Amino acid sequence: MPEYTLPDLTMTIDGRPVAAPGTFGVVNPATGEVAGQAPDASREQLDQAMAAALAAYPAWRADEGARRKALHAAADLMFARSEEIGRVLTLEQGKPLPEATMEVVGAGVWIKYFADLELPREVIQDDERAFVEVVRRPMGVVAAITPWNYPLLLAIWKLAPALLAGNTMVLKPSPYTPLSSLLLGEALREVLPPGVFNVVTGGDELGAWMTSHPVPRKISFTGSVATGKRVAASAAPDLKRVTLELGGNDPAILLDDADPAAVAGKLFGAAFQNNGQVCSAIKRVYVPEALYGDVVEALAEHARAARVGDGFTEGVQYGPVNNRPQFERVGELVAEAVAGGARAAAGGKAVDGPGYFFEPTILADVADGARIVDEEQFGPALPVIAYRDLDEALARANGTHFGLSGSVWSGDPERAAEVAARLDCGTAWANTHLALAPHQPFGGFKWSGVGVENGPWGLYGFTELQVLHRAKG
Repeated sequence: MPEYTLPDLTMTIDGRPVAAPGTFGVVNPATGEVAGQAPDASREQLDQAMAAALAAYPAWRADEGARRKALHAAADLMFARSEEIGRVLTLEQGKPLPEATMEVVGAGVWIKYFADLELPREVIQDDERAFVEVVRRPMGVVAAITPWNYPLLLAIWKLAPALLAGNTMVLKPSPYTPLSSLLLGEALREVLPPGVFNVVTGGDELGAWMTSHPVPRKISFTGSVATGKRVAASAAPDLKRVTLELGGNDPAILLDDADPAAVAGKLFGAAFQNNGQVCSAIKRVYVPEALYGDVVEALAEHARAARVGDGFTEGVQYGPVNNRPQFERVGELVAEAVAGGARAAAGGKAVDGPGYFFEPTILADVADGARIVDEEQFGPALPVIAYRDLDEALARANGTHFGLSGSVWSGDPERAAEVAARLDCGTAWANTHLALAPHQPFGGFKWSGVGVENGPWGLYGFTELQVLHRAKG
């Protein structure tokens, strides 16, 4: 890896750089070694961050024009510092540097979108008796907890709409990837008033303190189903509002008129983006028996050709799995499937050497009931399952607690769309997958989440409805 010196990073509380009583190590997943230290916030420092956000709230909510101007300036900072923040992101997350840089650029694009999004006022009565409007008001302080797969972008999915609506925020990133969020906080000190955006770092205990803290009126969480349930339970006694973007086990169904050679590259890209560490990535593929062998081999060819390595190395397409527990989970799921009769058409094992590298893996001769089919693997391993009857394939695709997204692939786009509409999920794609955009709502059915992010619907999730009723006469 090219030599890279990590900058000194601090938390952001009330617009100021703040150290913590202690620190914790952040591991570079390409080496398995500690690459830097992050502040380990105390409970008192969390209280300070919450108090700063609460104190900043009245002035921030009062000036919509200032909020929009500040958000545009924040987006410009993301564009200007994309390479700098991207290097920190690659160091702690593992993704190739061009992808890390594009994540920061994407954060700027998302901020720009929300900076110009309207906050509507709806007139529902205007007659001789009364003038009645429905308006959207901010909630107050938002507690945001973000994951390690897209630390910057998913923080912005929360930050931009929350701030536009007039809220203030305290952010806690994953302890696996806190450094880029610390750098985000440092950057935004230049354009946001003190207290509007605070960044604190620490482990699971800090997250528990945040969700039970008396100040926030809203918790926005992205992460696992298990943790999401704990967040909801913690928020319930105080009736905090929640948005929970949780796991997915996203199916892709090929119809009998699909061309294996034409779709294999798209399927592979949507399954292995960010090394499979995407909540809405393809996690399982259902293929008609007549096409099964051709699809498996076409996917295996892509897996064998993929270049895996350190994200700082030019030409690398896929980096390491982000952390040791997830690395071990992927290996366990693959080994268990093979022991149960599955065949690794490509990959199937960890890469020799340091770091958390795992071969891009295509598993054939696997069926529902295997854990790697029934659970979310969140890594570079894709099971391919044969089916005979389309209704059966849909039943199997929908027969899960998950419902984040899914896709259907066909030579007939209309037929693909018709079948995709039968998927029980928040986003159903036809002949594509992972087509995400700022204006498009993103959320899940069933255990995959509560509420949505992005678009005006995501903005509304950071507001409360208020009726303004003015009598006439």
